Amino acid sequence: MSAAPQMNAQHINAITNAAVIIVKEHLGMQTGFSKPYVSGSQFMSSDISVVMGVNGTLEGQIICTMKNQTALSIVGSMMGGMKVETLDEMGWSAIQEFGNWVAGRAASELAKAEAAIDISPPVINEGRSTFRVEKTFLTIPLTSEAGEVLLHVSITPRVNE
Repeated sequence: MSAAPQMNAQHINAITNAAVIIVKEHLGMQTGFSKPYVSGSQFMSSDISVVMGVNGTLEGQIICTMKNQTALSIVGSMMGGMKVETLDEMGWSAIQEFGNWVAGRAASELAKAEAAIDISPPVINEGRSTFRVEKTFLTIPLTSEAGEVLLHVSITPRVNE
């Protein structure tokens, strides 16, 4: 039995860079990171999660989780600095689009690392949840003036069977 494929630091860095670029360019906010940590195959999400599947030369998931207040700040920034107090249909669509931006930029950054991927349409999860998955996730805390977004990443080379 062969060992499970491992995540590649170059691929993780590409996704991290994508998130930084999106927050800086689309939201106009400076970003920083706290120390990444291994979440394992089970982790608790924040109030809102954007779940995206990765397929191609790599496979896995990218899950962005955030507190409700962070989501409201992100949506407000996406809407030109409006004060957003609740997430309505347009707000949920904006959070989904934020996930699309991160995933789309991640695909571009991964292409530079010679990894061709497709991203599934984002699925939004509202409410704290426990994610249970087969693979190990690395969690990268992204900080900005909007709040903290936890990037939970599990991508490995596709195994051809």
